[in-house]
Amino acid sequence: MAFAASMYMGFKAPRNRQDGDPSDFDMAFEQVEIPTDHGFKLFGWHVLASSDPLNATLLIVHGWGANTQMMLPLAEPFYHAGINILLVDARNHGSSPDDGISSLPKFTVDAESSIDWLKKQTRDGGGRIALLGHSVGAGAALLAASRRDDIDAVISISSFAHPLLLMQRHLQRPYKSLIILRMMAPIVMAYTQWLIGYKFDEIAPMNALCKISCPVLLVHGTKDEVIPLSDLRGIETNCPDKVPEVLLIEGAGHESINKIKQHDQDLVDFLHRCGF
Repeated sequence: MAFAASMYMGFKAPRNRQDGDPSDFDMAFEQVEIPTDHGFKLFGWHVLASSDPLNATLLIVHGWGANTQMMLPLAEPFYHAGINILLVDARNHGSSPDDGISSLPKFTVDAESSIDWLKKQTRDGGGRIALLGHSVGAGAALLAASRRDDIDAVISISSFAHPLLLMQRHLQRPYKSLIILRMMAPIVMAYTQWLIGYKFDEIAPMNALCKISCPVLLVHGTKDEVIPLSDLRGIETNCPDKVPEVLLIEGAGHESINKIKQHDQDLVDFLHRCGF
Protein backbone atom coordinates (compact mmCIF):
# COMPACT_ATOMS: atom_id res chain seq x y z
CA MET A 1 0.00 0.00 0.00
CA ALA A 2 2.82 2.41 0.91
CA PHE A 3 4.59 1.47 -2.34
CA ALA A 4 1.54 2.25 -4.50
CA ALA A 5 0.89 5.48 -2.63
CA SER A 6 4.50 6.60 -3.07
CA MET A 7 4.38 5.85 -6.78
CA TYR A 8 1.10 7.72 -7.20
CA MET A 9 2.43 10.79 -5.42
CA GLY A 10 5.57 10.66 -7.54
CA PHE A 11 3.50 10.94 -10.71
CA LYS A 12 1.05 13.51 -9.37
CA ALA A 13 1.91 16.85 -10.93
CA PRO A 14 1.27 20.04 -8.93
CA ARG A 15 -1.57 22.07 -10.45
CA ASN A 16 -0.95 25.76 -11.05
CA ARG A 17 -3.86 27.67 -12.57
CA GLN A 18 -3.55 30.80 -14.68
CA ASP A 19 -4.13 34.27 -13.28
CA GLY A 20 -3.40 36.04 -16.57
CA ASP A 21 -3.57 35.52 -20.34
CA PRO A 22 -1.83 36.57 -23.57
CA SER A 23 -3.39 40.03 -23.45
CA ASP A 24 -0.92 40.78 -20.63
CA PHE A 25 1.73 40.65 -23.37
CA ASP A 26 -0.42 42.57 -25.87
CA MET A 27 -1.03 39.42 -27.91
CA ALA A 28 -4.35 38.85 -29.67
CA PHE A 29 -5.80 35.44 -28.87
CA GLU A 30 -8.85 33.24 -28.58
CA GLN A 31 -9.50 30.63 -25.91
CA VAL A 32 -9.98 27.18 -27.41
CA GLU A 33 -10.77 23.60 -26.39
CA ILE A 34 -8.66 20.83 -27.88
CA PRO A 35 -10.22 17.33 -28.02
CA THR A 36 -7.83 14.62 -26.87
CA ASP A 37 -8.26 10.93 -26.06
CA HIS A 38 -10.85 9.53 -23.61
CA GLY A 39 -13.19 12.40 -24.49
CA PHE A 40 -11.20 15.05 -22.63
CA LYS A 41 -10.94 18.63 -23.85
CA LEU A 42 -7.76 20.55 -23.16
CA PHE A 43 -7.63 24.24 -22.32
CA GLY A 44 -5.69 26.35 -24.79
CA TRP A 45 -4.94 29.76 -26.22
CA HIS A 46 -4.67 30.30 -29.97
CA VAL A 47 -2.52 33.39 -30.33
CA LEU A 48 -3.01 34.90 -33.76
CA ALA A 49 -0.06 36.90 -35.01
CA SER A 50 -1.40 36.81 -38.54
CA SER A 51 -4.85 36.95 -40.11
CA ASP A 52 -3.72 34.24 -42.54
CA PRO A 53 -4.86 30.82 -41.19
CA LEU A 54 -2.28 29.13 -43.43
CA ASN A 55 0.52 31.00 -41.73
CA ALA A 56 3.13 29.09 -39.74
CA THR A 57 2.16 28.02 -36.20
CA LEU A 58 4.27 27.16 -33.18
CA LEU A 59 2.78 24.71 -30.67
CA ILE A 60 4.23 25.34 -27.20
CA VAL A 61 4.23 22.46 -24.69
CA HIS A 62 4.87 23.39 -21.04
CA GLY A 63 6.71 21.27 -18.49
CA TRP A 64 5.79 19.33 -15.35
CA GLY A 65 3.54 21.33 -13.01
CA ALA A 66 3.54 24.34 -15.35
CA ASN A 67 0.81 25.82 -17.56
CA THR A 68 0.19 27.94 -20.65
CA GLN A 69 0.69 31.23 -18.81
CA MET A 70 4.19 30.33 -17.68
CA MET A 71 5.22 29.90 -21.32
CA LEU A 72 3.94 33.30 -22.49
CA PRO A 73 7.34 35.05 -22.16
CA LEU A 74 8.76 32.53 -24.65
CA ALA A 75 5.76 32.92 -26.95
CA GLU A 76 6.08 36.69 -27.26
CA PRO A 77 9.10 36.88 -29.63
CA PHE A 78 7.53 34.41 -32.06
CA TYR A 79 4.32 36.45 -32.04
CA HIS A 80 6.24 39.57 -32.99
CA ALA A 81 7.96 37.57 -35.73
CA GLY A 82 4.53 36.94 -37.28
CA ILE A 83 4.22 33.29 -36.25
CA ASN A 84 0.88 32.07 -34.88
CA ILE A 85 1.08 30.22 -31.57
CA LEU A 86 -0.97 27.54 -29.85
CA LEU A 87 -0.45 27.09 -26.11
CA VAL A 88 -2.20 24.13 -24.48
CA ASP A 89 -2.45 22.86 -20.90
CA ALA A 90 -1.66 19.16 -20.74
CA ARG A 91 -4.16 17.12 -18.75
CA ASN A 92 -3.74 17.44 -14.97
CA HIS A 93 -2.22 20.89 -15.55
CA GLY A 94 -3.48 24.47 -15.59
CA SER A 95 -7.14 24.58 -16.59
CA SER A 96 -7.29 21.19 -18.33
CA PRO A 97 -9.18 18.24 -16.76
CA ASP A 98 -7.82 15.61 -14.38
CA ASP A 99 -6.88 12.19 -15.72
CA GLY A 100 -5.07 10.07 -13.16
CA ILE A 101 -1.28 10.24 -13.22
CA SER A 102 0.77 12.41 -15.57
CA SER A 103 3.45 10.94 -17.82
CA LEU A 104 5.52 11.64 -20.91
CA PRO A 105 3.22 9.49 -23.09
CA LYS A 106 0.16 11.49 -21.93
CA PHE A 107 1.96 14.78 -22.63
CA THR A 108 2.74 13.42 -26.09
CA VAL A 109 -0.84 12.38 -26.83
CA ASP A 110 -2.01 15.85 -25.84
CA ALA A 111 0.64 17.44 -28.08
CA GLU A 112 -0.41 15.28 -31.02
CA SER A 113 -4.09 16.05 -30.40
CA SER A 114 -3.19 19.74 -30.52
CA ILE A 115 -1.38 19.25 -33.84
CA ASP A 116 -4.43 17.45 -35.25
CA TRP A 117 -6.67 20.30 -34.08
CA LEU A 118 -4.40 22.84 -35.78
CA LYS A 119 -4.50 20.97 -39.07
CA LYS A 120 -8.30 20.92 -39.01
CA GLN A 121 -8.48 24.71 -38.82
CA THR A 122 -7.95 24.92 -42.58
CA ARG A 123 -9.61 22.88 -45.28
CA ASP A 124 -6.36 21.48 -46.68
CA GLY A 125 -4.51 21.26 -43.37
CA GLY A 126 -1.99 23.78 -44.68
CA GLY A 127 0.55 25.81 -42.80
CA ARG A 128 3.93 24.90 -41.36
CA ILE A 129 3.99 23.59 -37.78
CA ALA A 130 6.82 23.73 -35.27
CA LEU A 131 6.95 22.38 -31.73
CA LEU A 132 8.59 24.03 -28.73
CA GLY A 133 8.63 22.17 -25.44
CA HIS A 134 10.19 22.66 -22.03
CA SER A 135 11.39 19.81 -19.78
CA VAL A 136 8.91 16.90 -20.05
CA GLY A 137 7.15 19.03 -22.68
CA ALA A 138 10.40 19.01 -24.65
CA GLY A 139 10.50 15.23 -24.41
CA ALA A 140 6.90 15.13 -25.63
CA ALA A 141 7.75 17.43 -28.55
CA LEU A 142 10.60 15.14 -29.61
CA LEU A 143 8.50 12.00 -29.21
CA ALA A 144 5.56 13.50 -31.14
CA ALA A 145 7.85 14.59 -33.98
CA SER A 146 9.35 11.09 -34.14
CA ARG A 147 5.90 9.66 -34.83
CA ARG A 148 4.81 12.11 -37.55
CA ASP A 149 5.92 13.48 -40.90
CA ASP A 150 3.97 16.76 -40.70
CA ILE A 151 6.24 18.61 -38.24
CA ASP A 152 8.65 21.14 -39.76
CA ALA A 153 10.88 21.98 -36.77
CA VAL A 154 11.37 21.19 -33.07
CA ILE A 155 12.84 23.36 -30.31
CA SER A 156 13.59 21.24 -27.24
CA ILE A 157 14.39 23.18 -24.07
CA SER A 158 15.88 21.29 -21.11
CA SER A 159 14.72 17.81 -22.11
CA PHE A 160 15.90 14.77 -20.17
CA ALA A 161 17.67 12.12 -22.24
CA HIS A 162 16.10 8.91 -20.93
CA PRO A 163 13.38 8.12 -18.36
CA LEU A 164 15.69 5.61 -16.65
CA LEU A 165 18.25 8.35 -15.91
CA LEU A 166 15.47 10.63 -14.72
CA MET A 167 14.08 7.99 -12.36
CA GLN A 168 17.52 7.11 -11.02
CA ARG A 169 18.21 10.75 -10.18
CA HIS A 170 14.79 11.09 -8.58
CA LEU A 171 15.38 8.06 -6.34
CA GLN A 172 18.70 9.49 -5.17
CA ARG A 173 17.09 12.61 -3.72
CA PRO A 174 17.47 12.83 0.09
CA TYR A 175 13.79 12.45 0.97
CA LYS A 176 12.75 9.96 3.63
CA SER A 177 9.63 9.14 1.60
CA LEU A 178 11.88 7.76 -1.17
CA ILE A 179 13.84 5.33 0.99
CA ILE A 180 11.43 2.45 0.40
CA LEU A 181 11.52 3.10 -3.35
CA ARG A 182 15.34 3.24 -3.44
CA MET A 183 15.45 -0.16 -1.77
CA MET A 184 13.14 -1.53 -4.45
CA ALA A 185 14.66 0.24 -7.50
CA PRO A 186 14.31 -2.65 -10.02
CA ILE A 187 10.68 -3.16 -9.01
CA VAL A 188 10.05 0.59 -9.18
CA MET A 189 11.42 0.75 -12.74
CA ALA A 190 9.36 -2.22 -13.90
CA TYR A 191 6.21 -0.95 -12.21
CA THR A 192 6.64 2.52 -13.69
CA GLN A 193 6.90 1.13 -17.22
CA TRP A 194 3.79 -0.95 -16.62
CA LEU A 195 2.00 2.06 -15.17
CA ILE A 196 2.66 4.36 -18.14
CA GLY A 197 2.19 1.59 -20.69
CA TYR A 198 5.59 1.90 -22.40
CA LYS A 199 9.11 0.61 -22.05
CA PHE A 200 11.50 3.45 -21.25
CA ASP A 201 13.53 2.83 -24.42
CA GLU A 202 10.39 3.31 -26.54
CA ILE A 203 9.78 6.85 -25.32
CA ALA A 204 13.29 8.10 -24.47
CA PRO A 205 13.94 11.50 -26.10
CA MET A 206 17.48 10.42 -27.02
CA ASN A 207 15.99 7.56 -29.05
CA ALA A 208 13.16 9.64 -30.47
CA LEU A 209 15.66 12.01 -32.07
CA CYS A 210 16.86 9.20 -34.37
CA LYS A 211 13.40 8.98 -35.96
CA ILE A 212 12.81 12.71 -36.52
CA SER A 213 13.08 13.96 -40.09
CA CYS A 214 12.80 17.72 -39.44
CA PRO A 215 15.46 20.09 -38.01
CA VAL A 216 15.88 20.02 -34.21
CA LEU A 217 17.34 22.66 -31.89
CA LEU A 218 18.40 21.49 -28.42
CA VAL A 219 18.49 24.28 -25.82
CA HIS A 220 19.90 23.78 -22.33
CA GLY A 221 21.10 25.86 -19.40
CA THR A 222 24.67 25.31 -18.26
CA LYS A 223 23.56 25.51 -14.59
CA ASP A 224 20.54 23.19 -14.86
CA GLU A 225 20.55 21.09 -11.68
CA VAL A 226 17.27 19.29 -12.44
CA ILE A 227 18.23 17.96 -15.86
CA PRO A 228 22.04 18.11 -16.10
CA LEU A 229 23.88 19.16 -19.22
CA SER A 230 25.00 15.56 -19.67
CA ASP A 231 21.42 14.75 -20.74
CA LEU A 232 21.70 17.20 -23.62
CA ARG A 233 24.97 15.56 -24.65
CA GLY A 234 23.28 12.18 -24.47
CA ILE A 235 20.54 13.30 -26.85
CA GLU A 236 22.95 15.18 -29.11
CA THR A 237 25.34 12.27 -29.68
CA ASN A 238 22.99 9.28 -29.67
CA CYS A 239 22.03 9.31 -33.35
CA PRO A 240 24.93 9.29 -35.84
CA ASP A 241 22.60 10.13 -38.73
CA LYS A 242 20.80 12.97 -36.94
CA VAL A 243 22.85 15.97 -35.87
CA PRO A 244 20.74 18.57 -34.03
CA GLU A 245 21.64 22.21 -33.55
CA VAL A 246 22.61 23.11 -29.97
CA LEU A 247 22.17 26.35 -28.03
CA LEU A 248 23.70 26.54 -24.55
CA ILE A 249 22.35 29.24 -22.21
CA GLU A 250 25.21 30.30 -19.96
CA GLY A 251 24.27 30.40 -16.28
CA ALA A 252 20.68 29.28 -16.85
CA GLY A 253 18.97 26.80 -14.53
CA HIS A 254 16.02 24.55 -15.33
CA GLU A 255 13.39 27.25 -14.86
CA SER A 256 15.46 30.23 -16.09
CA ILE A 257 12.87 31.46 -18.59
CA ASN A 258 14.25 35.01 -18.42
CA LYS A 259 17.77 33.88 -19.34
CA ILE A 260 16.39 31.78 -22.19
CA LYS A 261 14.35 34.76 -23.37
CA GLN A 262 17.56 36.75 -23.69
CA HIS A 263 18.32 34.41 -26.60
CA ASP A 264 14.87 34.70 -28.17
CA GLN A 265 16.30 35.95 -31.46
CA ASP A 266 18.35 32.75 -31.74
CA LEU A 267 15.14 30.74 -31.36
CA VAL A 268 13.28 32.82 -33.92
CA ASP A 269 16.23 32.66 -36.33
CA PHE A 270 16.20 28.86 -36.09
CA LEU A 271 12.59 28.79 -37.29
CA HIS A 272 13.44 31.28 -40.03
CA ARG A 273 16.14 28.90 -41.23
CA CYS A 274 13.48 26.17 -41.24
CA GLY A 275 11.31 28.18 -43.62
CA PHE A 276 9.03 29.91 -41.12
